[in-house]
Amino acid sequence: MTAERTRFTPGTARERKARGEPIAMVTAYDYVSAQSAELAGVDIILVGDSAAMTVLGYESTRLVSVDEMLMLTRAARRGAPATFLVGDLPYGSYEESDAVALATAARFVDAGCDAVKMEGIGPIVGRARALVARGIAVMGHVGLTPQHTGLGEGFRVQGRSAPSAIDIIEGARELEQAGCFAVVAEAIPAAVTRELTPRLRVPIIGIGAGPADGQVLVFNDLVGLYDAHVPRFVKRYAEIKPELVDAVTRYVSDVRERRFPGKEHEYGMEELEIERLRERLDGKGGQRKG
Repeated sequence: MTAERTRFTPGTARERKARGEPIAMVTAYDYVSAQSAELAGVDIILVGDSAAMTVLGYESTRLVSVDEMLMLTRAARRGAPATFLVGDLPYGSYEESDAVALATAARFVDAGCDAVKMEGIGPIVGRARALVARGIAVMGHVGLTPQHTGLGEGFRVQGRSAPSAIDIIEGARELEQAGCFAVVAEAIPAAVTRELTPRLRVPIIGIGAGPADGQVLVFNDLVGLYDAHVPRFVKRYAEIKPELVDAVTRYVSDVRERRFPGKEHEYGMEELEIERLRERLDGKGGQRKG
C-alpha cells in the first residue's frame, strides 16, 4: 500500500480544493500512530505540539521544546514514510525573527518534514513569507492558537463577534498571500468557516470549525487514548485507553498468581545441553537447589 500511494504535495492541496475533494489530516506523534494513520490512508500527518499534553504530560503546549518535537517528528516519519508530514514549530522557536524561524524550520525539514506549521497572524505572516521564499512549505493556523490566544483564558472559541471574525478571515487571506499552501482554522463558529472557505484558493483545514475543505483530529483523541481534556468537537472512533488498562490489569494479575509465563511462552533447550550445563556448574563447585 505504501509503495502505491500517490504522494500528496502542496500543489495537491490546491487541486483538491478546486475539485471539492475533502482532505483528511491526523495529528500523530510516534511510529505506531503515524504508521496507523498511513495505513488508514490519511492525506497529511501533523506532528503537532499538542503532543506536549497528550504524550509528554505537560500542562500546556507552550512547554514542549524543539528537541522534543524533533524526536517525535523523526519517529513519525519512520512510521509513515509515504505520507505528507507537517511539523509544528513549537512556541518560542520562530516568533523572534525570520532568521530564527528559518533555522528552526530547517531542522524540521532535516528531520523528515515536507512542511512546517506556525500559529497566528500579524508578524507571523512575515515569518511564513520568509520561509516560503527559501523553499519551505508552510501551513498557517488561525482562530484559536493555543500557543498564544489561549493564554490566561482557556481554550475558548474565537471569532464569535463580527470584528474578530473579520480579523480571522483577513489573517487567513494574508497567510495565503504569503504563500501558505493551507490554513488550519481552529475553534471558530461554523458560520465564520462558511464565509472564510470560499474566499481562499488554498484549503481550510478545520478543527472545531465546522465544514471546511478538510478536517484534522488528534490521533490520541479520536482513538480514545487521551481523556484529560476532550473538546466538544472531538468524535471518538474508539476507546483504546480502557482496553489498555484492562490488558495491563489482567497481566498484573497473571504475574501475581503465577499464571504467566506459561510453558507456551518459554524458550526450549536440548536435554543434553541442560545436562552439560549442570555438569559444568557442579564441576565449578556450584550447588543446585531442587
